[in-house]
Amino acid sequence: MRTLCASTLIGEFFVIGFAGLVAMKSDDLTMTAVWTVCGVGMLFSLLLCGMITRPGGVQLGWALQIALIVSGFVIPAMFFLGAVFAGLWWASIHYGREIDAAKSRWASQRPEPR
Repeated sequence: MRTLCASTLIGEFFVIGFAGLVAMKSDDLTMTAVWTVCGVGMLFSLLLCGMITRPGGVQLGWALQIALIVSGFVIPAMFFLGAVFAGLWWASIHYGREIDAAKSRWASQRPEPR
């Protein structure tokens, strides 16, 4: 699960950065505000890569997904991208757990080396 979730978070890191570039074109936002928010989001996505297996890591990842969707109020394309990454996040967790369970079953069925 960790590998799939971390891959999704790394993708989000880049999407947040690109969204910051798009948001800079807005006359309503200052460059400082844009890069403070984007920088925190990018840092959060990187930190979450190491926190996935810790208690609350998955829930914090969901919080990031919600934040990406809500950012669509500033950059409308983020409604779509946030929904896509929320779907990827769900798939990473769901299929990652299935893969981890299959690996565990496979490891328990192997004979011990002599």
